[in-house]
Amino acid sequence: MYGALITRPVSARADFGVLFLHNEGYSSMCGHGILALVKVACETGTISLGIDARVIKIDAPAGLITAKVSRDSQGEIHASFLNVDSWAESLACSVMVEGFGRVNYDIGFGGAYYAYVDADAHGIACGQDNVAQLIDMGGRIKQAVMASHPLVHPIDEELSLLYGTIFISKNVTDKQAHSRHVCIFADGELDRSPTGTGVAGRIALLYAKGEVELNQELMIESIVDGRMIVSATIETEFFGKQAVIPQVSGRSYITGRHQFIIDPDDQFQNGFMLR
Repeated sequence: MYGALITRPVSARADFGVLFLHNEGYSSMCGHGILALVKVACETGTISLGIDARVIKIDAPAGLITAKVSRDSQGEIHASFLNVDSWAESLACSVMVEGFGRVNYDIGFGGAYYAYVDADAHGIACGQDNVAQLIDMGGRIKQAVMASHPLVHPIDEELSLLYGTIFISKNVTDKQAHSRHVCIFADGELDRSPTGTGVAGRIALLYAKGEVELNQELMIESIVDGRMIVSATIETEFFGKQAVIPQVSGRSYITGRHQFIIDPDDQFQNGFMLR
């Protein structure tokens, strides 16, 4: 799960800005967070939504995100977004992982760098009954890749890090789904969604391998059977990287209203972290 801090826009084209955070700190981008933000903004009337689709531009640390939101005849809100330039960073790599052996992986960027691992090929189940192994192996693989495969973002040093490990499986529950993603990120967090930045990086990898065409939509499911639709819309070049602009869509819901109170006498008003 993610938190989102709404900020003033930092670019002339944006409607607002956002900082994402999780149990390890701040994040460069969050796809399901973007979908949730535009849903909340329109549902609460913060941003007006009429008959026609509305474009909402959001400044995130990874770059400017262009979201599109509309309301159907039943009143349901549908949201999608065009992500930042995404690319295949490295293909067909391998690394020795302590306590497991050699693991093959690709690295893709979709707002953050991920190591993508074929879970089926390595005998790692991507079901809810295997969460402990997924978290353990995701962390081991991340650390091994970070130690052997330095990353350098073309323009932003703060993005030059491996954000997490994404396990890929063809064992899906929805027959229309292309594959399943299980993303392990931050301090042992397991994403309940297919991961917006993760599916963006994945479509960039698949396009670089010639396995999908432009505007070919894929459904990616999560460990709890959540679903996102992703496609590569256009080819781009990003500071020497052959990239694509992914479009990602999915569902989100308002579950409650929450209020935090800071007491000036509270010795823990700035929070604490135990590991």
